[in-house]
Amino acid sequence: MVDIATGWTECLPLLTRDGSLVAEAINRAQSLFPWLLRGVDFDSDSAFMNDVVVPGCRQQKLEVTRSRAYKKNDQAFVEQKNGAVVRRLMGYGRFDGVETARMMGRLYAAARLYVNFFQPLFKLKEKRREGAKVIKRYHAPLTPYQRALAHPKVTAAVKRRLRDQYRSLDPVALLAEIRATQDELGNRVDRRAGQARCLQRACTSTAPATAATFAKTLGKTVTAGEPRATHRRSRRPYKTRVRMPSKLDPHLAAIEAWLAEQPQLTALAIVGRLSEKHPEEFGTRQHSIVQRLLRALRRRAAEQLVAEESLGDATTAAPLSGVVDGSGYVGPDPPTAPPTEQAWKATWRGQSVDIASTAATAPSG
Repeated sequence: MVDIATGWTECLPLLTRDGSLVAEAINRAQSLFPWLLRGVDFDSDSAFMNDVVVPGCRQQKLEVTRSRAYKKNDQAFVEQKNGAVVRRLMGYGRFDGVETARMMGRLYAAARLYVNFFQPLFKLKEKRREGAKVIKRYHAPLTPYQRALAHPKVTAAVKRRLRDQYRSLDPVALLAEIRATQDELGNRVDRRAGQARCLQRACTSTAPATAATFAKTLGKTVTAGEPRATHRRSRRPYKTRVRMPSKLDPHLAAIEAWLAEQPQLTALAIVGRLSEKHPEEFGTRQHSIVQRLLRALRRRAAEQLVAEESLGDATTAAPLSGVVDGSGYVGPDPPTAPPTEQAWKATWRGQSVDIASTAATAPSG
């Protein structure tokens, strides 16, 4: 739950997506918020919009509203906390069990004080559109605790209680508690950072004994990129696949010779020639593999042509041969090939090259 005015955030774990548990969590959150709630706004999830949660909120004099259909930004205040708070604390693992829920509650109890009292956040001040550009202006970053002290609707008694609570908190001790709980929580599932899986009794906590010792390790762990126990496992590289032999391998030389003579040959024509010589091996079903072979041959020819031209430019600085017109333009010779053959040829700086073959021919004329 997120307070829109100040950004105050409260997180509670739920064992199952049940309406009665959601109603109990709302009652628990009312005792955690420093002020009384005036209303609640849900999305259209069945865990909230049911005959248990909505009547329970109305009995407590809470105004119940919900987001509009197909308007995902209506819940932007709470949805952004899924990445900024929940995923940064819990990672992307799957947890189950009552004991794990208790540990998650312990983690949220330490995190709520650290996030609400010591973690600044931006708040949108204005937004305007100039044509296709959207310009946003933000207030100075403040913590939810500071925004609550500056809010005119918060009573003096609540502000005094918040100041007393703020003086009793130590951010380093809270962060050490968060890391220690994350380490214990990570032992219950497969390690997210690639470490070996171990049981809770066999694993020893890596958290320091005191907050002062933990504070000395903060700079070093951040520089070294410390993996947290609840974070996702690093991606494994995909296994390199071994190329399987193709039916076209024994006939590759013949196909290249056909393409050198007639670059305009299509995959269907090549399949027809192969089926005439080897009717028991080739037919119309082999059309797709011949198409892939043609693409590979033409791509290799183009890459070889570009490599040869770049090598020639680096070694020699001779001017390009071509036609000089009255304006002083020096360019490649005009194409002299027939129109039917020109469609299957590529011109690269004065050289006409068949895309389907690797042989380069000198320009005519």
